[in-house]
Amino acid sequence: MRLALFGAPGVGKGTQAKLLVQRLGLTHISTGDLIRAAIRQDTSVGKQARSYVRGGQLVPGPIVRKLAEDTLAGVDNDYFILDGYPRTIEQAEWLTEYLDQHDAPLEAVLSVEVSDERIVSRLSKRRMNKETGEIYHLDFHPPPPHIKPEMLRQRKDDRPEAIQKRLDVYHNQTKPLEAYFEGKGLLHVIDGVGSIEVVYARIVSVLVAKVEAFGGRMVEQN
Repeated sequence: MRLALFGAPGVGKGTQAKLLVQRLGLTHISTGDLIRAAIRQDTSVGKQARSYVRGGQLVPGPIVRKLAEDTLAGVDNDYFILDGYPRTIEQAEWLTEYLDQHDAPLEAVLSVEVSDERIVSRLSKRRMNKETGEIYHLDFHPPPPHIKPEMLRQRKDDRPEAIQKRLDVYHNQTKPLEAYFEGKGLLHVIDGVGSIEVVYARIVSVLVAKVEAFGGRMVEQN
């Protein structure tokens, strides 16, 4: 299947993408990972992206598009999941045109949704070990007993006001995209509240229905 996956910070999108890759044999295309890899490998595109990343700015669309195009050209056209791309209507229009030209249009766009209140509550409970940099979560991954409270700190990005700001940016970017893909009959909203396996089951039920509608059968890998 050819999929795109959306989700605000903190909804567990990355975890679901990994499960889909492991169990369905899809190629994972994450623009964030591609940018970091290009910078690490010091490629020409990585050199262009480095200054923006260091300055805390979004990497310009043409650079991200080049990374996406190069990656899509090297994967099986029938088995991939785009994670975090496209982010704008312009990118969505380019992607649609590019995939159509290669007879590999998207088959489903999945938007994992959790309320802002839940996300803020979830992310604001993360703490970092001042000495090691290890990240803990007060509920899901608490620090071991020997780690004293004074050894932990809350990162600026994990403060409620910072989280809400990131969510506002995400919503402003994504709402037009949801309307765009809904207009093409591709958008499926997934309830992201629940355990990892429960949310995964919701995603799979959508994909199974999609495949069976065309007389196919979806098989998970062991």
